[in-house]
Amino acid sequence: MIFRRKTKKTDENLTALHSESTTRQDEGIQTDEVKTKLSFHPDWDLPPQEKYVYQFHHQQLPALKPNQISISGMKLIEYNEGFVVVAFLRSTLPKPIRFEQINLLLLDENGQAIAKRTFEMDSFGELPPMTARPWRFLFSAEDKLVDKIPQEGWKIAFELKQAAKPQEHRLDLAASWEQALSTEQREHLQRMIETLPPLSAGEINFMGLEAKINDNHDLMVTLLIRNGSDKNIQLEQIPLIVEDASGDIVCKGAFHLEDFEVKANTSKPWTFIFPAHLLLKEHIDLTSWKVYPPRS
Repeated sequence: MIFRRKTKKTDENLTALHSESTTRQDEGIQTDEVKTKLSFHPDWDLPPQEKYVYQFHHQQLPALKPNQISISGMKLIEYNEGFVVVAFLRSTLPKPIRFEQINLLLLDENGQAIAKRTFEMDSFGELPPMTARPWRFLFSAEDKLVDKIPQEGWKIAFELKQAAKPQEHRLDLAASWEQALSTEQREHLQRMIETLPPLSAGEINFMGLEAKINDNHDLMVTLLIRNGSDKNIQLEQIPLIVEDASGDIVCKGAFHLEDFEVKANTSKPWTFIFPAHLLLKEHIDLTSWKVYPPRS
């Protein structure tokens, strides 16, 4: 049964009862060095002289450690407003590998990025174990980070994407709560939020803050609604059960909410009122208590 909010105006804070560097290495230190074998893409139909050029450059490449993926530049060719980098993708993994996409940087002799681009690698196919495969990477004019790309002293490298820094969990106060709470009370809530165990990704939970009987003998329960998701959530209905110190269920019901939003990665306090006539017990012991949604 759904109890909707009373038509009589209540405090807006309440709801009354009526949701690499250029190389990647696996862990472990290994001192053995591996020389890769040259692997041409099956669709590349190269004359013997061009194959010899690739073989020569491949032989000059340094050996790798086991379980590495590396990229080494061979030559740079200006093309229209952009340029093409011919490079060897190298793998010393024990199994074949496919690349969905790779992020590449072109660096100058000082290690500063001078161009960057993400390449879709569907047509590259599968790179066999312990091999190096030449590939052509076309950079457009929009990929340049400088006006002039040097012909000498450059190096190509994987761009290692840093994991996004976890967003700090914050306090989300409705406007009415902002007005009702003192600065000290707001700071106290924020400190409490910072000391609570972190939520799992996407977790939503309810934490009891205060429970008391008001002058009308209604039970007022204040909760902290915690949103561990990276998206704002809209809650239209919250079913709740309250137990007192003896473990008895003293009230239960579902609250209807209008335009109730908890912002991403925030916790929002809210007070819910169980009217006196819906309480299931006359003498309620609130020395300890707990609140939770019905278990499905």
